[in-house]
Amino acid sequence: MIRLQATPAAPPAAAHGEGPVWDADRQELVWVDITAGRFRRATVSPDGDLTEVGAVEVGGTVGVVTPVADGGWLLGAGPGFTAVTADGQVRPLLTLAGEGGPEQPADGRPSGTRMNDGGCDRAGRFFAGTMAFDERPGAGTLYRVDLDGTVCTVLDGLAVSNGLGWSPDDRTVYLADSGAGAVWAFDYDLGTGEFGGRRTVVDFTGDDGVADGLTLDDEGCLWTALWGAGQVRRYSPDGELLAVVDVPVSRTTSCAFAGPGRDLLVISTSAHGLPDDERAGQPDAGRLFTVRPGVTGPPAFPYRGPLTSLHPR
Repeated sequence: MIRLQATPAAPPAAAHGEGPVWDADRQELVWVDITAGRFRRATVSPDGDLTEVGAVEVGGTVGVVTPVADGGWLLGAGPGFTAVTADGQVRPLLTLAGEGGPEQPADGRPSGTRMNDGGCDRAGRFFAGTMAFDERPGAGTLYRVDLDGTVCTVLDGLAVSNGLGWSPDDRTVYLADSGAGAVWAFDYDLGTGEFGGRRTVVDFTGDDGVADGLTLDDEGCLWTALWGAGQVRRYSPDGELLAVVDVPVSRTTSCAFAGPGRDLLVISTSAHGLPDDERAGQPDAGRLFTVRPGVTGPPAFPYRGPLTSLHPR
């Protein structure tokens, strides 16, 4: 097994950093700050240096962002989907029935749901999941936005629908449910966007952390961030542990291959919910970290549907 050490990148820390993706067309890294309600953009030099070049304030919470083939970005934000045009105009598209609700009800206990992680398949469909603010089991759902703007439910009864990624041959899709503490693999039909039979790739029951965001490399291996463990781990498609990247903050949230050669693993982290004593010992919590793991990974597939309107099936 290989062991690597990630180092902090230049952009300032986020409150709750998540979901980095590499936009190959724009040659930009894009990631979200969930609780701050924004997404951020950075360039990546051939030497692996990150330079932040902009941010878009969306408001509320922002769980996931993906580039759009015709320009702009599509977001899972709040309880639904939001478009951001290339010049930064924010345009809510659809509030999902059954999602949302008050974040701070009268009794002070968080309730309701919000959009969380997701991604696009090679055909350009956008998938995004939800979770309850109190992370209660069964409240999470995975949705699909088709190329005609239709939105449908793919999976329900999840806890924290999280990282999503496809095998290089597009025949398998991987999904992390942080509440269930597992990464699952599903048979996948690229022609229809349908999920098939499910198997457990990695079960994190009893581990120091739980699976959060994930990505695949060009060899078909899975990289998953471990919330609570301060690591990103590489697994074979059969669940064999191949490599560990140590990160000097406990709340690692996701990762993506980025840069001109797509050989730089960029890791997002969070300071969200850290107790004061732990926060003092983790001054870099919320920052991006990087490492060169010796393999490459694909860029983000852009959404190829309309950015004007969405509608439920």
